[in-house]
Amino acid sequence: MGVTRRIVFPAIRIVLWAVIAVALAKIAFAGADRVAAAEDPLQPSAQVTEPQVQVATGTITNAVTVSASVVADPPKPVRATLAGTVHRLLAEDGQVVAADTPVLELRAETPVDPTVTTDPETGMQTVTENKPKVTRQTVLAGTAGTLRLSVLKDQVVAVGDSVGTVTPGSLSVQGTLTPDQQYRLIDAPGEATVTLKGGPAPFTCTGLRIGAAAQDDAAADPQAEATTASTSGTVTCAVPGDVTAFPGLGADVEIVNGTAEGALVVPVTAVQGSVQNGNVWVVGADGASEQRAVVLGLTDGKQVQIAEGLAEGDTVLEYAPVSSLTDVDCTDPATADPAVCGG
Repeated sequence: MGVTRRIVFPAIRIVLWAVIAVALAKIAFAGADRVAAAEDPLQPSAQVTEPQVQVATGTITNAVTVSASVVADPPKPVRATLAGTVHRLLAEDGQVVAADTPVLELRAETPVDPTVTTDPETGMQTVTENKPKVTRQTVLAGTAGTLRLSVLKDQVVAVGDSVGTVTPGSLSVQGTLTPDQQYRLIDAPGEATVTLKGGPAPFTCTGLRIGAAAQDDAAADPQAEATTASTSGTVTCAVPGDVTAFPGLGADVEIVNGTAEGALVVPVTAVQGSVQNGNVWVVGADGASEQRAVVLGLTDGKQVQIAEGLAEGDTVLEYAPVSSLTDVDCTDPATADPAVCGG
């Protein structure tokens, strides 16, 4: 027993430690080789590929929704149609008038040259003064509503002077358009669907107008003219008389400007340009991409219709190369892209 403790057990321990040391040394050197191989900068471990999409067919609807509000229609001016004086007032201030209601009568006097007669016997000439030529003209309200006169009897006016206003008492829905929405609403229809916040069911508003406010509306109020002059991107349509609404109510205006079924479509990100003409990058069989001009149709903001230039099944880059924007010639009106050149 004493021999076992003094000789056998220590020998076994020495052998075990030797085996463990050899194993650790092998693991350490093998791991270093693998790390060195993994960290070799000349052996890339990943490749960057550009996302691609195929041209597909589908139904696309160009529907634009604009945040708007209900506004009272501004007063319409009543203008003088004859240079002269206000001869008679035919309507009272504050009177409710129809479009064909006479408002006032204008009177103008035009001098007539005197008549000169010669006595055949004596040769004496006689000059007879003639009465001036009198012209009268009746000015109509032009719009139904409440009349407000701004002239007095016998006041001198010129053609085009405002002699009063008529407040129609009607309402419209008006919203501001972004440049993208303005492009999408080229040749828009004359009506839209309006949803009032907390109001009645959606209804159809007519007389849709895109652009600046009408000139006559602004001219009735100098302050309104200054405001509308700086807001050209607006959409306005009339609220029907049977719809209950109040100025200041919020509204959503949805304008559907075309639908195409079975159209060739690609994501808008794949196209350089957004209206009429654009560029895409077609991927060939060898994986290389080539720029190609296309004709654009409708867009819903996410996809765009390709009217000409591509076929179903073609593969294009999902994202148009950003670097290509620097190659666009913005000095040539025939080829300048408004989406790229800012105009």
